[in-house]
Amino acid sequence: MAATAQGARPGVLEETQVRAMFDRIAGLYDRMNSVMTAGMHHRWRRRAADLAAVPAGGRALDVATGTGDLALELARRLNSEGEVIGADFSPRMLELARAKAAAIAAELPGQIHFELANALELPFPDDQFDAATVGFGARNFSSLERGLEEMARVVRPGGRVVVLEITTPTRPPLSHFFSLWFDRVVPALGRLAGDPDAYSYLPNSVRRFPGPDGLAAAMWGCGLRQIRYLVTAGGIIAIHVGVVSGR
Repeated sequence: MAATAQGARPGVLEETQVRAMFDRIAGLYDRMNSVMTAGMHHRWRRRAADLAAVPAGGRALDVATGTGDLALELARRLNSEGEVIGADFSPRMLELARAKAAAIAAELPGQIHFELANALELPFPDDQFDAATVGFGARNFSSLERGLEEMARVVRPGGRVVVLEITTPTRPPLSHFFSLWFDRVVPALGRLAGDPDAYSYLPNSVRRFPGPDGLAAAMWGCGLRQIRYLVTAGGIIAIHVGVVSGR
């Protein structure tokens, strides 16, 4: 499959192409994440889970959950009455997420379930969750605004929406390193792993995604308030938090 549909902008794929790509790379996904981030992605997910501030007996939704790492972090913060649902539209990713959760079930105080769902059409009623999160998946939404609106819709007023995403540093020398890493090294790793298209798509999808201020504005436009964000890892990672306003 070509990394970009004919005539499309780099880093933009049709929804069916994105689903097929993630089904295809599911077996590589965790390993490549660890290589590309030197294992730091787990720390960033822990921070995002903390910022979601889900009550111990509450409910959380992790959108575009992939192999479930952020959903598992949320479940670790709950008690036996708490519940996390991890949603993704890649069946293969969900298979791996369920296997991962089953392997550590004894370590999880909270309940966790994984469901097949499209982030742009979440199959949940309004006001069902105390928080909704997305980790490294928002840039794959075919409509960022629609995805954020859906996350806000299913969260009760006063609950939080958390977006963890890669962002592009603007200050040298890190900006130069970031460009070298994402434009040269990551595609090379993808070729070695046997899927150059997917790992050429990654840097392009990061480049076209809004910067921290732009994402904050998009969240505000979707009705979220009290928006704040932190930029960490030298400017490579941004974690945004918004509160669902009363309806």
